[in-house]
Amino acid sequence: MNNNLQQKVKGMVKWSLLFCLFALLPLNVSAQGKFGYLSYDAVLKAMPEYAIAEQNLANLTAQYESEVKRAEDEFNTKYEQFLDGQHEFPQTILQKRQRELQELMEKNIAFKEESKRLLATAREEAFAPLHQRLSDALQSVGTQRGLAFIINTDQNACPFINPEMGVDVSGDVLNLLNK
Repeated sequence: MNNNLQQKVKGMVKWSLLFCLFALLPLNVSAQGKFGYLSYDAVLKAMPEYAIAEQNLANLTAQYESEVKRAEDEFNTKYEQFLDGQHEFPQTILQKRQRELQELMEKNIAFKEESKRLLATAREEAFAPLHQRLSDALQSVGTQRGLAFIINTDQNACPFINPEMGVDVSGDVLNLLNK
């Protein structure tokens, strides 16, 4: 029993030492000034490929919007024709036209939703290579400069950084990306 208690105490001491080590690690890193920071969005938008991807997405968006507008115009025209003739149509034709309008409206709604989904997918696919290039550049700059980590300062995530303890790596990353 005494041996079992000694093993538990050793285990607790081991975990306590590990906890202290990890708790003091950020203080050690901060004291050495070995972290970098940048605005991820600003660097991403400064990449030449960013403007190209944005333009391609704008063109695709315009095509989808044009098709949505065409479908809406078609629906409106058929709806106006329905309203103009509804008093003259026999009941069966009236019901048929109502069903057609309902189906057309449902198809238009489904197309709008599908186009939103497709545009979101296209956005992800267009920017994936840029995010990968930026991630690779961050890895490279962080390693070359011996940094423990790089903080993204977007959306006021880090409102104060002491310039004596952190390094703005924006220029280094942009230089690497523009090679």
